[in-house]
Amino acid sequence: GIYLMHLRTRYSIEGVDLDPGMLAVARQKLPDVPLHQADLVGFDLGRRFDAVLCLGSSIGYAATVGRLREAMATLTRHTVPGGVVIVEPWFWEDGRLTADLVDEPTLKIARVLVSGREGSVSTLDITYLVGRPEGVESFTEHHRLGLFTPKEYLAAFREAGLEVMHDAHGLLGRGLYVGGRSSG
Repeated sequence: GIYLMHLRTRYSIEGVDLDPGMLAVARQKLPDVPLHQADLVGFDLGRRFDAVLCLGSSIGYAATVGRLREAMATLTRHTVPGGVVIVEPWFWEDGRLTADLVDEPTLKIARVLVSGREGSVSTLDITYLVGRPEGVESFTEHHRLGLFTPKEYLAAFREAGLEVMHDAHGLLGRGLYVGGRSSG
């Protein structure tokens, strides 16, 4: 819900996520915002918006080129004529190793991420060590995200009926695709 927290100050918003845990966190931060549990590939909110955003490189969860095309069609169906679809693409860095640490008086979190690549799939293994006064727990997340070429992104936008432009830098250096839906 981080992006939604910033957008809500200026816009009427709704959110979609497949993961119930992520939605629970977002609901705590945004109790008055409509949030929907659904897959980005085929959700149907029954309405259209001026702008539909897929940020945080979440489009990588589409995983395959076919599902990327379906996701773009879904996002476009939710966009009014004259509206825009904005997508921050997934990126990959083969063999990336990072660590983050939260060091609060009653909470310690160590997060270690190792990335890899299997053909056109980016793999992420993220291990967490969480310490609280009552004890320590650990868990690992495994993520598989599709790696799409610029040509595949552009084709998916165009196939969905959008006029697309690519900003190579984007919001965070990952790039940004902006597709406009014709008003006709």
